Amino acid sequence: MDFELQSDYIPLCDLLKYCGVTETGGMAKMLVAEGMVRVDGEVELRKTCKIRSGQVVTGEGFVIRVR
Repeated sequence: MDFELQSDYIPLCDLLKYCGVTETGGMAKMLVAEGMVRVDGEVELRKTCKIRSGQVVTGEGFVIRVR
């Protein structure tokens, strides 16, 4: 899926919630903390990592391309 960024960045946990990967921000934070999310191919453990245009966020069953 593609996500159209409306500002300079979006926190990782918010992106996961907005794209429907998780139902809540708390669930998104747990997913990140468990090492289940990759940013540009690398495991990301920072829940509020700043995701910027051009980055790709992946995990089991989802791919989000940020534009």
